[in-house]
Amino acid sequence: MTTVLSPAHPDAALDTPFTIAGREFRSRLLVGTGKYASNDAMVRAIDASGAEVVTVAVRRVNLDRTRDEGILYHLDPQRFFLLANTAGCYNADDAVRYARLARAAGFNEWVKLEVIGDAETLLPDTAGLLDATRTLAAEGFKVMAYSNDDLVTALRLEDAGAVAVMPLASPIGSGLGLLNEFSIRTIKHRLSVPVIVDAGVGTASDACLTMEQGVDGILMNTALAAAADPVRMATAMRSAVEAGRLAYLAGRMPRREVAVPSSPTEGLLE
Repeated sequence: MTTVLSPAHPDAALDTPFTIAGREFRSRLLVGTGKYASNDAMVRAIDASGAEVVTVAVRRVNLDRTRDEGILYHLDPQRFFLLANTAGCYNADDAVRYARLARAAGFNEWVKLEVIGDAETLLPDTAGLLDATRTLAAEGFKVMAYSNDDLVTALRLEDAGAVAVMPLASPIGSGLGLLNEFSIRTIKHRLSVPVIVDAGVGTASDACLTMEQGVDGILMNTALAAAADPVRMATAMRSAVEAGRLAYLAGRMPRREVAVPSSPTEGLLE
């Protein structure tokens, strides 16, 4: 059975499969391809992350797979599940157009849907996102929708046909980590489709804390690409996602405002 944990992990059988729209994935860590210093650095970091799902911004990359200076030349579609991304789209029409372009260019019917509403904060345009989700879902796309950490928006995206909802931890590229644990837990509790936190995770402790909220996975890019050592950071993130998932499944001890002895207080030797 495939799970978040590496197959050799002794606790791999304790988890349930990570499944999106009927497809199982081994790793709950999804990664992007932007901002790396070189394609070599990108490939080595992706390898170290253990990720299967790799996003590609259709509007920002050369879709010619035969040119070695392009990203796609270095990503074997037999090895990685390439997920087209509508990053850089500021209205529903553009997002739909680039999703269609990706499918026509040889990508699958899956799309990470972004419709940005503000150029400074890069926060989503909720109305445009919902419109684009409805359109693409009706055309047979499996839409994974990037959204605010807002329950009402998440519920509406699920109703619109999204196969996964991807609320932000904090603004894209900020590295601020998870700002609203309550919102993320509430979204996860209320939705039936997978919840994958996207954007804002900056380091391994952020990833671990995010996974401890019970979400199904994390998508990250800048945290790896902008690290001083992307390969080491990717390795750390891989372990952090697994650790956070295990901690969630284990159930943490209650928080208390008083000390409680860890050893029995009765039957002490005199």
